Parts: sequence; structure tokens; C-alpha cells
Amino acid sequence: MTYLNLVSLLGWVVLCGLAWLIGGVKRPLPWRTVLGSTALTFGLGAVVFLVPFSRRLLLVLNEIILVGLGSSAKGAVFLLGPLALSPGQSTAGGEPSIGFVLAAQVLPAVIFFAALMGVFHHLGLIEPVVRFFGRIFHRTLELSGAEALTGSVHMFFGVETAAAVRPYLGTMTRSELLVVLASNLSTVASTTLAVYVIFLRDVFPQIAGHLVSASLLSIPCSVLAAKLMLPETGVPETRGAVPEMARAEKHGSVMGALAAGAWDGLKVAAGITTILIAILGLVGVIDVILASAGRLVLTDAEPLSLARLLGWGFMPLAWLLGIEQGDFALAGRLLGQRLVLTEVVSYQELGVLAAENRFSPRTLLVLSYALCGFAHVGGMGIAVGGFGALAPERLDDLAGLGLRALAAATLATLLTGCVAGVFYHGQSGLLGL
Repeated sequence: MTYLNLVSLLGWVVLCGLAWLIGGVKRPLPWRTVLGSTALTFGLGAVVFLVPFSRRLLLVLNEIILVGLGSSAKGAVFLLGPLALSPGQSTAGGEPSIGFVLAAQVLPAVIFFAALMGVFHHLGLIEPVVRFFGRIFHRTLELSGAEALTGSVHMFFGVETAAAVRPYLGTMTRSELLVVLASNLSTVASTTLAVYVIFLRDVFPQIAGHLVSASLLSIPCSVLAAKLMLPETGVPETRGAVPEMARAEKHGSVMGALAAGAWDGLKVAAGITTILIAILGLVGVIDVILASAGRLVLTDAEPLSLARLLGWGFMPLAWLLGIEQGDFALAGRLLGQRLVLTEVVSYQELGVLAAENRFSPRTLLVLSYALCGFAHVGGMGIAVGGFGALAPERLDDLAGLGLRALAAATLATLLTGCVAGVFYHGQSGLLGL
């Protein structure tokens, strides 16, 4: 192994220790969960990065997602014309794109992918996969059935998973609730995965397959971080087996499921829009205040900002990922600003910086994994509110665990970045460049 691979491995150990410290050094340590999560994560990482068949499978997944994105653009172009075209493209009538417009070029893909997931759910294609991974998580991570089911569902859906586990929320222990929140915040729903692919596909052609891989790796990583923070001391009601996934509303036809999924996608797109407008506006106000204060103490040209402050705080964590030395400052900024500005902003900036050749291939790959999740303040609020709406009797417990879940999810995404750093040694073709 090279020096950077060893740094990534050290980062895994340090981040696990940090999770234990944040949780208050609680005992007894859940050794079976710790060892099972570590073995499953690194086993999956070895399969993804070292096994030729899995590399081909990632390519297939990547192509399927890219085809879906291309299809989703047709409806957007029909409605929005050149607004929906990527820079450099033109309509059939010769109208050129006006440049990148997030609302017109990215959010329609969210609606389309949500509609597809609605159809797949209606046809019964999701449940077998959910139960398969649920059993794996249940047996290898020493989770209750409800925890394993939730983690498995999070591979496909976001906070809408609350409906799938609604019957079990009322009786979950606090440790189970923390796993539910942490796994929700550390993964990405299939509906929003398209957003990140659009930002990075030109500089990282195989990004779609790796984002699927990152979301899968985040499940055992989030379990590891959550259980180190809050080990299970009770007796979960679903300890013995993975329960059935609660069925969503049954639609009378495929078209009905398509329409319902599209409406759900519209809500997700509206939620993304609302959060970005509110948070970016608030951060803009904070940056004005910080810039004014910074002029009194800083002598350099760059104004003081919230992203800059968070970047300084996350630089040591960026080093633990095992990225190139010259990339620490920018990587720390992207990781830090994700905490408040959402991963959408960080992925967009990652794509711009990569296009300018500001990052090495190793740093680009590791950051693509480490940023993959809803681990930000807005995501925490959505998760607590979403699960609390379906189990109002547990709202106080969920709210009390919110910040801890955000910390666990942040550490979980960083742990997936460490896994990518451990196994990446310059393999040709891994990024599709």
C-alpha cells in the first residue's frame, strides 16, 4: 500500500474513535456491530474496486442512469426550451442553451426518477431487493429487523422511507431511532442521485455507478458511527427477524403509479428549491457580517465567510481521507460547506473545480464518496420532521437525537471516503477518464 492508502486506513480508525468520543465514550462497546460493519464495508469496497465483474456492473449501472437522464431531458426541453439544455447544446430549431440553470436542467431529472421509482415500486421490483439487503444487514451488523429494513430502504428512497417503517417507529429504542436517522442522512435517494450525476458526468464519466456504491457503503458506515455513539442497551421488538416493508398506497395501473411518483418527485424538487433559497440566503447574510468582521483581523484578499471557517475546521478531516496534500484546503471547504449549504452546492462546486483541473483523480474519487449523503442541517430538519410526523409520540426523542444523527451521518460519509481512499491506487478506467 502507498502512503496515501495507509493514511485513509488510519482515517478509518480515527473517525471511529471520534464517533465513540462524541457519544460520550459509552460502554459496553458493541464489538459484534463494530467488527461486522467494518468487515462488510471493506468487503464491499474490495468487490467494488478490485473485482473486474463488479467494475463492469458499475459501468452498466452508470449507463442505465445516464440513459435515464437523457430521457428525462426530453420532457424538460419540450416545456422549457433552451433553458433545459446543457451549455453547448441547441434545440432542434437551432436555439442555443443560455448556460447552466439548475432549476431547469437538474430538477426535472428528480421528477422523472421519482416517477420511475413509483412504477418500480408498483410492479413489486423494489421489495425483493430491500428484503435481500435487509437480511444481510440484520445478520452481519447485529441490527434489529426494523433497523435493517430501514437501512435497506434508504438505498432507494429518502425521508419517504418513514412510511415503509411507520408501524415500528412507535416502539423503537433510542439506539434504533439514531440508526434510522443516521442512515437516512448518510445515504442519497435515487431521486436526487441524478442531481450529482449531472454536475460531475463531464469530468467523472463513471460517477453514477460510484454514487450507487457510495450510498450502499454508507449503510454499514452509518450503523457503525451510530452504535459507537449510542450502543443498544434495550431489547428491540423486532430483534428476531426483518419485518415486512409497509406497502405504499396501491395504484390501479402503471400510469397511476407513474403519476403519483411524478407528484412525489415534484415535492422533492420543491423541497430542494426551498431549502437552497432559504439556506443560501441566510448564509449570504452571515457572510456579509463575517466579511465585515474579517476586515478587522485578516490581511489577505479573500473575505472571511462561513464556508471558509468550516473549511478550516474540516481540513484535518480532509487529510484523514488520504487525499493529495495540495488539495487539503479546497477539499476541507467542500466538506465543511456541505454541513450548511447542502451537498448539492458542494457537488456543483466539485464539478467546476474538477473541470478546471484543480483536483487530482484520487481526490475527485474520494470526495465524490465523502460528499454523498444528506448530512447537513437542512437534511436533519427534514428527517426529524418527516419521521416525527408519522410517529408524533416519538417527536421529542427524534428531535433530541437530531444533532447526534447529523454527526453520525457526517462521519459515515467520511468513512466511505476512507474506504475509497484505501482501495484506490490509480486503477486505469475507474473514473472513466
